[in-house]
Amino acid sequence: MLYYARGSGTDIITAEEIKSALVEVFDALGPRKRVLAIPPDYTRLNSFAGPITGMVNGYYGERVTDVMPALGTHSPMTPEQIASMFPDVPPGKFRVHDWRNDVVTVGEVPSEYVEKVSEGRVSYSWPAQVNKLLLDPSFDLILSIGQVVPHEVIGMANHSKNIFVGVGGSAGINKSHFVGASYGMERIMGRARTPVRDILEYSRTHFIPELPVIYILTVRAKDEASGRLVTRGLFVGDDFECFERASALSLETNFIMVDREIRKCVVWLDPAEFKSTWLGNKAIYRTRMALADGAELVILAPGLREFGEDPAIDGLIRKYGYKGTPHTLEATAANKDLQDNLGASAHLIHGSSEGRFKITYCPGPGMSREEIEGVGFAWGDIGETLRRYPADVMRDGWNMMPDGEEVYYISNPALGLWAHPSRFND
Repeated sequence: MLYYARGSGTDIITAEEIKSALVEVFDALGPRKRVLAIPPDYTRLNSFAGPITGMVNGYYGERVTDVMPALGTHSPMTPEQIASMFPDVPPGKFRVHDWRNDVVTVGEVPSEYVEKVSEGRVSYSWPAQVNKLLLDPSFDLILSIGQVVPHEVIGMANHSKNIFVGVGGSAGINKSHFVGASYGMERIMGRARTPVRDILEYSRTHFIPELPVIYILTVRAKDEASGRLVTRGLFVGDDFECFERASALSLETNFIMVDREIRKCVVWLDPAEFKSTWLGNKAIYRTRMALADGAELVILAPGLREFGEDPAIDGLIRKYGYKGTPHTLEATAANKDLQDNLGASAHLIHGSSEGRFKITYCPGPGMSREEIEGVGFAWGDIGETLRRYPADVMRDGWNMMPDGEEVYYISNPALGLWAHPSRFND
């Protein structure tokens, strides 16, 4: 059922309007005894999920007993991050999702179905896993909160992904990422229906139909007039229509079709949000369909300090590097450590230019030149690069530098998907 739907490419929905809409929905749902909230973690700070979670807590009060950020494979949130993102929620309510140990397999998607939706690229069965807390029968409402935005693994982020990946288990996360990588990232990004989404929807409808999950989804974008991030859409429901409506608006709002292929792209990674290439490689995923052959992608990453958010995955990235699909598939076939961590294999594929364009990472003091070059990227001095491409001066989109060089600048790669018509076939 779709409980609330509002949004357009020009809409600006205020915090008060969001609060009023949620009160209307919660009133219609009737009394609830115990509520679990599943918002995103700090890596989705711009989703407006922090204030929404505060509104949920304000309405239900003590009935919100648990808040579990959808970490997926990310590092647990620090007390400082929790206080910053969720100032209106008591810190004692937060629970850490352990993707390796605290999960239950609720069903198995048949290998025949996985093979069908992946067009024969993958033929294993898929374990549908969720954190065991979700199966506690005393919860009579589970609120999955988050932002719908183009995504490299599943096409469009959120909805059932927040459940089966955000608070899912290692086997399910690894295998779903590998399905996406095998099918082809450029065939997936910006699309609501993809092989990975079909697998998650099969799991949602077959294995957890009785869970009282309601999705609260935002669509966010930068408003050109004010330069601020605004909420363009709010969609609340317990079915797929809620996600479809949000996805359609996100594609309209967050998808940027450039008028010509980009030869030099400069991307800024906010140090408060991007500390790993696991996250920072959104600069690669989200721009690759707009980049010309032989282009250079310059990534300004002053907060970079690791490759993987998880120590085991960090070690695999350092060991095998971002060296293209053939190299990664050969390494996966020959090495058990990658076979046991297919999500890492998928990430290595996603983070490679396949030799088509140059990737120059410019880290701060947290990572050395040797580390950057060791995984297959070119290294750039961040001080010199910022002097040439001042992030505090350039505007999103095309910029003409003083020496006549044309540069395309992106201040936050997590907010959109960029493509040239020659590389995107709807």
